[in-house]
Amino acid sequence: MDFNVKKLASDAGVFFTRAVQFTEEKLGQAEKTELDPHLENLITQADGTKNWTDKILRQTEVLLQPNPIDHTGARIEEFIYDKLDKKLPSRATNAELLGQYMLEAAGEFGSETPYGSTLITVGEYQKRLGGAERELLQTSAVTFLTPLRNFLEGDWRTISKERRLLENRRLDLDICKARLKKAKQAEAKATAEHELRVAQTEFDRQAEVTRLLLEGISSTHLNHLRCLQDFVEAQATYYAQCHHYMQDLQKELSRCANAVGSSHPSGDVCPIPISSSSSQKPSALAMEQTQITVTGARKAKVLYDYDAHDSSELSLLADELIAVYTVPGMDPDWLVGERGNEKGKVPVTYLELLS
Repeated sequence: MDFNVKKLASDAGVFFTRAVQFTEEKLGQAEKTELDPHLENLITQADGTKNWTDKILRQTEVLLQPNPIDHTGARIEEFIYDKLDKKLPSRATNAELLGQYMLEAAGEFGSETPYGSTLITVGEYQKRLGGAERELLQTSAVTFLTPLRNFLEGDWRTISKERRLLENRRLDLDICKARLKKAKQAEAKATAEHELRVAQTEFDRQAEVTRLLLEGISSTHLNHLRCLQDFVEAQATYYAQCHHYMQDLQKELSRCANAVGSSHPSGDVCPIPISSSSSQKPSALAMEQTQITVTGARKAKVLYDYDAHDSSELSLLADELIAVYTVPGMDPDWLVGERGNEKGKVPVTYLELLS
């Protein structure tokens, strides 16, 4: 008990002495040992790495999970499952939930009705989109978010601890320098000189440890660079899947619309929308297509590669020239393309129409 009290008193004394030294330095009443310029640069770089890693991590979480959810609760749930060595069950995405609601609504409205059958089609594709989004979330969490979080919660905590220890060693060193200056008697000077040598040795040792840790930040940058490339690759895969699904969905709805329209000889408007942009003003490209009906075939330059999804379509290669024309009643988002003896539908958005 006495030993603990003495140690507590000693620690309190050291803390108070350091506080006095720190205050006098701030007031310009005491000298301060400056760190090596290289070490100072490493500290500046490390602080920037920590701050920007934290901002990028948080904003990426917002990007991938934009809904106002309880992130703290989610992190606690992840922690509990990790400690139990169990896999965290995947949550349904918003698109998957929307798709499920559409399928359930179709069951109530009647799957054989135009509205019900369209709800089933759109609902299934919404679930596919949601599955692609969930895959993006899982891949990004493993390849990008987790490494950034591990740095902040692991390496950075170690660096911060050693930096605090270095600051304490620096304060102790300056305290010993001040004592040596104030010492008058030979015995007091000898004691102060010994304490100064010990403090200098401990400071130099801690500065070296801190320097080695800080120099590891460059390796952290390389690791985060690889993680960033993986994140972009996951995003590219996700957006490509979404683009493919939405193209397929538009074709499905177009076929449904044509089928429903043919069953109404009176010419009633088809209750199934062909595309989400049908209510918007016609674009300049759509107006050009109207002219094609009058002027006939014309040349077009292919802007991007395109792989045909079925035998009715024509695959395209970027920068090639093909002949295109339209036919009455054709979906305005598509044209008929010809390349030699090959013919098939091609998407207008992949073309630059030439005069």
